[in-house]
Amino acid sequence: MILTLALRSLLSRPVRSAVLAGGFGLGVAVMAALLGIGGVILEQARAPELVGGGDVVIGGASGRLPNARYVLSSVLGSGALARRVAVAAPSARASLYLIDEGGAVPIRARGGVPSLEDAMQDPETAAVRDWTDTPADSAWASPDPEDVLGAMDRFHPIPDAPARADSWAEWLYFNGRAGSSRFYLTFMAGPRLESGRRTLAVRLQLERNGTLASYSESHEVTDEMLANAPNLAAGSNRVRLDGLDYRIALDLPADSGGGRAVAAIVIRAAPGKSLPPYTIRGANGWVSGYTVPVMSGELAGEIRVGRETLALDGGTGYHDHNWGFWEGVRWQWGQVQGEGLSFVYGRVYPPPDAADATRVPGFLVALGPDGPVGYATNVSIEEIDHPDSLRPRRFIVRGESESLDLSFDIAIDQMTVTRMRPGGVGSGMDFFQLRATYKVSGRAGDQPVDFTAPGSAETFRGRE
Repeated sequence: MILTLALRSLLSRPVRSAVLAGGFGLGVAVMAALLGIGGVILEQARAPELVGGGDVVIGGASGRLPNARYVLSSVLGSGALARRVAVAAPSARASLYLIDEGGAVPIRARGGVPSLEDAMQDPETAAVRDWTDTPADSAWASPDPEDVLGAMDRFHPIPDAPARADSWAEWLYFNGRAGSSRFYLTFMAGPRLESGRRTLAVRLQLERNGTLASYSESHEVTDEMLANAPNLAAGSNRVRLDGLDYRIALDLPADSGGGRAVAAIVIRAAPGKSLPPYTIRGANGWVSGYTVPVMSGELAGEIRVGRETLALDGGTGYHDHNWGFWEGVRWQWGQVQGEGLSFVYGRVYPPPDAADATRVPGFLVALGPDGPVGYATNVSIEEIDHPDSLRPRRFIVRGESESLDLSFDIAIDQMTVTRMRPGGVGSGMDFFQLRATYKVSGRAGDQPVDFTAPGSAETFRGRE
């Protein structure tokens, strides 16, 4: 019936039908041409020749590449890629305005490092002999590994979000394993006090002979003192970055009973074995940040408790750094090393008034001897409780991407539980710090993975 009506309509008004058909055909042809031209323009816009020479252009998901100096020094400048990259140069584009008596004229400008642009034979600037590096360009042309670590580990000014200000905290976290001994160490700066100063708390948890003991001390410091991070001091307790070595001195009283823990600890970072800083932002000024300057580093030094000395030489250390507003926030996290690889996984759950927690993905990162191996955000973290309590006994973590396909079966060996105060981190929940045995299997890059090793994990749970 419909076909019959269409044929009668075409036959009754043939001229109108022909014009209509021609119009539709012309519209489709124009659209196809525009799409083709758009594709060519987009391809040309991404061409390295137009950016300023070179063979490959690297950008971020939204255009700009976060932590570009880290990528230049620790990804392209070290490890396996360093032998294949002749020169890597940063480049940034911005909108500027030329203002004179006639008004403002918008222009597009591109900036780069002269010596690196010249090495890449940028045709636009190669002939400009007067365009030379400034002292600030040296940090890009030949970045110092210590400067890169220091930039990753700097402390942040408290953002202007008055409703959240009381929940700000930033801390350096270290852990290490040598033989049967383990330690967990935190230097944590809290929110601003009425005096304008801030509290810098130092806490050491030391596991030896199957028992866990805690030592802690707090001191008030100024923002200027915290601005020197990672070089921090709280009384006799200090962290200092010396080259690629984190040198830590401790003299802490026990939380219960007598005795003190006195330590001299060194954790040595390695270029390329870091997770650069990344930040999550939400509504009403909420922010949370995380970086791992040392995924796996050589450990040295000693910890003395009474007459007992625990030697750390030959052990393995880890260091990360967190900052943000923590009221109502909780997280899942874990790290392990094995078969020459270092792994860290995690997921942050923001408060409901900041973001939808179901839309914040987890992450899984793998680093090898020569630098990054793979990264995944398609990550699931399953926590399995004891049948008669709310305490975890096992985690199953899975991560999948083009570069990773991994499964972690994590058996909980020992736990320390901290009851969180209302209105703070993990408000009203229990915070679990866990020593665990990891069974890791799957693929990281082109390398098959199958090993069992001790590791660490953290999570928050509802109170029993």
